[in-house]
Amino acid sequence: MIVLGIILLIVGWLLGISILWTLGIVLVVIGVVLWILGAVGHQVGGRRRYY
Repeated sequence: MIVLGIILLIVGWLLGISILWTLGIVLVVIGVVLWILGAVGHQVGGRRRYY
């Protein structure tokens, strides 16, 4: 999710498409939050680890 967000950020910035930029930011933020929750041991979506 984080990688997809970064790709959308780059493509949105290069092509000047603001919706891709916004979606990229949202995906990166959600991915980082899920990664942190999984790293500290909280279950995410019924799973012990989030990859």
